[in-house]
Amino acid sequence: MIINLFDDSSWDSLRPLTFTRPVADLRIGILTIAEKWAKYLNADFGFNTQDYLSVKYPAKNNARISVNGSICPDNALVDAINDLKEGQVLVKGDVLIACSNDADNLELVTFNDEIQYNNDFIRIVYPNDIFTYNGIELKKDFELLTKGRTSSTLSSTNTFLGDDIFVEEGATAECSVFNSLQGPIYLGKNSQVWEGSFIRGSFALGDDSSVKMGAKIYPNTTIGPHSRVGGEINNAVIWGYSSKGHEGYLGNAVLGQWCNIGADSNNSNLKNNYAEVRLWDYGKESFRKTGLQFCGLIMADHAKCGINTMFNTGTVAGVSANVFGSGFPRNFIPDFAWGGAQGFEVYSLKKMFETAEKVYARRDLAFDEAEKDILSAVFNLTQEYRRF
Repeated sequence: MIINLFDDSSWDSLRPLTFTRPVADLRIGILTIAEKWAKYLNADFGFNTQDYLSVKYPAKNNARISVNGSICPDNALVDAINDLKEGQVLVKGDVLIACSNDADNLELVTFNDEIQYNNDFIRIVYPNDIFTYNGIELKKDFELLTKGRTSSTLSSTNTFLGDDIFVEEGATAECSVFNSLQGPIYLGKNSQVWEGSFIRGSFALGDDSSVKMGAKIYPNTTIGPHSRVGGEINNAVIWGYSSKGHEGYLGNAVLGQWCNIGADSNNSNLKNNYAEVRLWDYGKESFRKTGLQFCGLIMADHAKCGINTMFNTGTVAGVSANVFGSGFPRNFIPDFAWGGAQGFEVYSLKKMFETAEKVYARRDLAFDEAEKDILSAVFNLTQEYRRF
């Protein structure tokens, strides 16, 4: 089967995380949303997304169905989608879930033959939804990936509380504590957990990623592939190819790709007065109430911070933001901002590209024209927010 995953209005409300990717390429649980649908439907997938993203994330020809990329699959949803006949659409309220044909232009989709879906499902609309629902999706993905399979084993130097752990081929760990009594633990291929780490599930460590010595990992945390983490992490999702390799706290947070957190940097996830946390909303150009008491840092692709950075509760750092210096920077750090609490200036594309080329080279990857074009488009789209 071939499917395309389309962006709806959630692409706007999920910015800055979606400036550099379709909604379905967001990671929640162990897999990206697109990868989940591919496994549930045994399908090859493409994307119907913003024009400037379509070179890197193209649509597939001859797609049998189109699925809303903000919706996480489950068995009941899959059954309902498989039952769709030609010309039918699956909806819940005003949310289009899926079409039985390719929806490259949502405005042209007719609702003459609607199938109402009555069950609940998880839909990612705001950045904070990713860490809020990560524990649920992590358990679903764990079952999806491990059902009927046999885990590899870890060294006897480790301590295990509970046996709800799955280890992919090549994963290693020594002298660490794994507590899966409250939720499963998944270690991806060739991942490493270094000595003296304490990990409490639910937790996922992506392929070729590592947890450094003495780390403390709390539940509902996902570290994507090719990442390195240390210190204290709680209920956070790191997309992949990012580093938080040192001491410091990261909690109720989402980090994109190619991010780096400097040594001894911390984010607050609870206000001193225990009040509701607000997050910057690109559409409203103001701060949105989240309904959450715990909410930390949202950091988009290529954003970085220097040592001892202090992020206040509910901070949004945009694409390629580069933060450093003493004090607390503002709660919204615009895309391509360079500076900190003392003020910001524009982080030019030329300088940003020079850094990105070095970062990619460390992973033996090429920072190609497609990546440059996407970042150039984001730079132009976000000029209005850089009012320094």
